[in-house]
Amino acid sequence: MQPATAQIDARKRSRGILVMMILSVLILIAFIISMNTGYIRLSPMDLLMTLFGSGTEKQSLILFDFRLPRIVISLLIGAGLAVSGCIIQGISRNALADPGILGINAGAGLMVMLFISFYPSTAAAPVFLLPVLALVGASLTAALIFVLSYKRHKGLSPIRILLTGIAVAAGMSAAMIVLTLKLSPDKYQFVATWLAGSIWGTNWKFVLSLLPWIVVLLPFVFYKARVMNVLNLGEELSIGLGAPVAREQLKLLAASVGLAASCVAVSGGIGFVGLIGPHLARRLVGPKHEMLLPTSALAGALLVIVADTIGRWILQPSEIPTGIVVAVIGAPYFLYLLARSKS
Repeated sequence: MQPATAQIDARKRSRGILVMMILSVLILIAFIISMNTGYIRLSPMDLLMTLFGSGTEKQSLILFDFRLPRIVISLLIGAGLAVSGCIIQGISRNALADPGILGINAGAGLMVMLFISFYPSTAAAPVFLLPVLALVGASLTAALIFVLSYKRHKGLSPIRILLTGIAVAAGMSAAMIVLTLKLSPDKYQFVATWLAGSIWGTNWKFVLSLLPWIVVLLPFVFYKARVMNVLNLGEELSIGLGAPVAREQLKLLAASVGLAASCVAVSGGIGFVGLIGPHLARRLVGPKHEMLLPTSALAGALLVIVADTIGRWILQPSEIPTGIVVAVIGAPYFLYLLARSKS
């Protein structure tokens, strides 16, 4: 039986690697298309010449100062939000959980909005401070949800987490609406765009502010894949197998909050990525987190870069915020999952 099991595992692993390679190729294709998407088009030859330093000054400005930072940020945001959602679904054992639905994104957004409301100029806001502020807001929100959802002898109830998160998110959203009433017209325009999920941080400073969070937290989460497999067995069985459940849940929740908060600080309120990415990955590679987590990252990155490219292309010269394009896909998918849910 053991050789047969090992053979099945090897087959699944090979399939998972193949799926990740296909997703990587699709991301590369979307990357190339996105570089040529915008009000000013660059032909494939212009694109190649500019990449190798032979383009005009205008082409270099368009590609390196405007498009490439936005594309890189889209990929980082997609990967971060998808892995964050995968962690929350694993901890709560709730297939409908994600940072947006549970209010973590709203908590991060509220803290950023508070800062923007009282800071003299949004344009001069310290770029590297925004992810830290978002982390504080998201951490406080996650702690509130955890306290309200946790029962001493029953642990974390998936339904309680979902309902508590929705209620907290509604409260945070209401607070943000109240804050917008006191903003100046310039700040209100910025906040309205931010709340819609527009990738507003579109220069290399924002890439550098987001990159350390992704580079540090993603490998840590991938390292904890085996732990997440054990936690998926349920709290009682996990404790029976010797896993320090509460401590590991807290570490993983902190990583999830860090990923979601840093992404929200740069991207605004992009929802559903943390829901759709892990679900697509689970359908493609199965529930084992060794394959599920990296596949979720790739699926989320592909979703956001495609959504951002569509948003920039469909109504040129204007653009649709990326969050709205993702929501058009995500809202029906969420209702479909809700209809299929047995609980």
